[in-house]
Amino acid sequence: MKRIFALLILVIPGILAGYGIKLMRDMTFGILQSPIPFLWLQFLIGLVLFIGGLGFVAGFIFHRDRKRNKVQTRFTKK
Repeated sequence: MKRIFALLILVIPGILAGYGIKLMRDMTFGILQSPIPFLWLQFLIGLVLFIGGLGFVAGFIFHRDRKRNKVQTRFTKK
């Protein structure tokens, strides 16, 4: 059960990051999504979703590796 919960914790931000990439790509090609009024706003929302999702997944993996002592010595807690 813990593994399924951990998988859900990683999948949801991953989907949000993927949607952020889609929004940024659509802005590049000039495709405006319906609830967003401006292309530049669509790009900013996509960028925030991408950086937030990627940062969450990276932080989750870093925290797990730190708990298992699989990081370099400069990243270990003192």
